[in-house]
Amino acid sequence: MSTAAVAVIVIVAVLVIAALGFLASRQQQRRRLRERFGPEYDRAVERHGSVREAEQELRAREQRHRELQIHPLDPPVRDRYRADWLRMQERFVDSPRSAVAEADNLLVRAMKDRGYPTEDYEQQVADLSVEHGGTIGRYRTAHDIRGRADTGQATTEDLRQAMVHYRALFADLLGDGERDMGRASAGDRRVPASGDGQQDREHPEDREDAARTAAEDRRTSTPAGGHAAPRRDTEVAEGRTR
Repeated sequence: MSTAAVAVIVIVAVLVIAALGFLASRQQQRRRLRERFGPEYDRAVERHGSVREAEQELRAREQRHRELQIHPLDPPVRDRYRADWLRMQERFVDSPRSAVAEADNLLVRAMKDRGYPTEDYEQQVADLSVEHGGTIGRYRTAHDIRGRADTGQATTEDLRQAMVHYRALFADLLGDGERDMGRASAGDRRVPASGDGQQDREHPEDREDAARTAAEDRRTSTPAGGHAAPRRDTEVAEGRTR
């Protein structure tokens, strides 16, 4: 075999290896973005109509996030926010619309205290999605309901659901589990069917942990002796407005 032929074979082999390495790197990066952003990844792809453009946007969000001064809340501040949430949640029974507006405002204050810019809603969502991809969709849902409530187009059940969704991101932002915010049972986290026979809707982020939540609620509500113990969680607003 001539030297030229050998050189060609070597060059082709190098190009193939480089191409395979590039494809493997792209697949690894795509998997990382999917894991980090969760449902937000699919939402970006749907909006752009292009995987490449969606991934460019998500990488840009990561780059911006690295430049922000995001920090955890100090324990006393976190405790104050928990107490503020529970007091606000209690007011839901008497004034659901104002409680939802207060929940939105409380969440924005917590974002600001953690170092997130809060001047623009869409930018808030983009910034939060980098670390809170699993709950950012719920924030969108709650914010949409809050907007409809301002024009009188949200029912009490809509407002109850907004509180549940706000609470999910609020607990995530504080670094808590939802149990620390007065977690609802798995059944409370489903939206009841409407009067026209619409099936119950379950938010995608709830599906994976519904069984675990139900088991936790059973374990904390019934002691070994078989007698129901008083609920340790603060009575949540959604359960009291049924």
